[in-house]
Amino acid sequence: MLEQIPPILRPDFVKPVSLKQLVNGCGLLLVTGDLETSVTGISMNTGDLRVGDIFIAMPGAKTHGANFAAKAIENGAVAIVSDRAGLDIIGTTGVPTLELPTPRLHLGALAAFVYGNLPEAMPKLFATTGTNGKTSTTYILEAMLRQLGEVTGLTSTAERHIAGEVIVSRLTTPESTEMHALIARMREKAVTSVAIEVSAQALTQHRVDGLLFDVAGFTNLSHDHLDDYDDMAHYLAAKAELFQPSRANRGVVSLDSDYAKEFLGLATIPCVTVSYRDDVNADYQVFVTEELPGKTSFEVQLPSGSRISSSLPIIGAHMASNAGLAIAMLVQAGFSEQRIAEAIANGVDCYLPGRTELVSTEGAPAVFVDFGHSPDAFLNTLKAVRKVTKGRVLMLFGADGDRDSSKRPAMAQVAVNNSDILVITDHHPRFEDAASIRAGLVAEARASKPEGEIYEVSPPEDAIVKAVSLVKPGDSILWAGPGHQDYRDIRGVRTPYSARALARQALKDAGW
Repeated sequence: MLEQIPPILRPDFVKPVSLKQLVNGCGLLLVTGDLETSVTGISMNTGDLRVGDIFIAMPGAKTHGANFAAKAIENGAVAIVSDRAGLDIIGTTGVPTLELPTPRLHLGALAAFVYGNLPEAMPKLFATTGTNGKTSTTYILEAMLRQLGEVTGLTSTAERHIAGEVIVSRLTTPESTEMHALIARMREKAVTSVAIEVSAQALTQHRVDGLLFDVAGFTNLSHDHLDDYDDMAHYLAAKAELFQPSRANRGVVSLDSDYAKEFLGLATIPCVTVSYRDDVNADYQVFVTEELPGKTSFEVQLPSGSRISSSLPIIGAHMASNAGLAIAMLVQAGFSEQRIAEAIANGVDCYLPGRTELVSTEGAPAVFVDFGHSPDAFLNTLKAVRKVTKGRVLMLFGADGDRDSSKRPAMAQVAVNNSDILVITDHHPRFEDAASIRAGLVAEARASKPEGEIYEVSPPEDAIVKAVSLVKPGDSILWAGPGHQDYRDIRGVRTPYSARALARQALKDAGW
């Protein structure tokens, strides 16, 4: 069995709530047992269940959670909640059982009640969604909040932060039971503002239910996740769910992608706009003032007419746009323009793991490791690398197996047409044939640019060595896909692997 990453984070102390309170507050129906039974946690799987938890037995894709009720009780569950079908499976138990139709739809509200995450007790909550840039915006926003004097929390694809404590993430947005436990722990640690990355899947799967965000931000929408959604319209609608009154009070929408106006049309909360494009009129206008290998300077013009100047320790005009989105979210949350301007006047002190991360040393060819895995992400990042590269740009990438294969042709086309050298390798093959994935990418790249310098190298450990052998000082390598991740998924096994470490070793072995 794979090790769970990360461990489920919970508060050290939870004020017990009785089943009677849950019945009255959340609409459960007691089937058997004592209503005075106290609950101190909530779980939907036996792997993270703790003594005192209420176990939510839900129907799944392959089996019903009710089949694990006996194991839950053995592990310390003090009560079981399930639908009628689940209760029929469970039968007689030694703990109270309660009925709740479609339990997943109520999981967030139940978790909020159990952990005391009531509106009046919550820190400021910021949510960012979008195909690309939501992780970067979340980190930039948290850094700005910290520089404003807030005690911060963060949950993203890469990490969870709790008042300075850093934990590796498992899912972009955790399940609602874990999310509410995490926020309860943040409250316990006196966190005052939380930046949360919210995926479309999190909204569709009810992982942020029970939360009302002070401000929501939208970065962009581009081709991705069409293995989860029928088409772009359904994908767009899934993200727009965040911009409804039941989810957020106010919104900030970037106008930098083609779907922005359509997204605005679906939003029903008050929204302002932001853009770094010179052909778009936005409430918050972002201007890139300088681009260097390790720094991007920018200005944001606010609706009031004032300007905020700052910089990021990372390359790319799209990153400046993310910073502009974060500034607009802060203003919408009630932070004064002057306070924000003063807090970030000397730059935003942020580290974005695996986001166009420079892993080479001075004097060597530049090697950037990035998490981007969509055509739009490739294009933006390649443009940013090109801006700070005197010589040639080499692109190294592979595609996910058992994921949206419809985006692969565009990934190969963007990669070959915006680089000087292309090396195609493996990424997470999962249960798909890695050679077949590579062959499809190579065919698309060669069809798009027959004269292109294209290599196919497997595995990635060899591919980065080949890439380094093809470049010299003044050139740049962009290794897209792995980013911060420390494993590859090969036939369901998480194989230890670090693109950052491999790139550094390849440079060292080459004499850099």
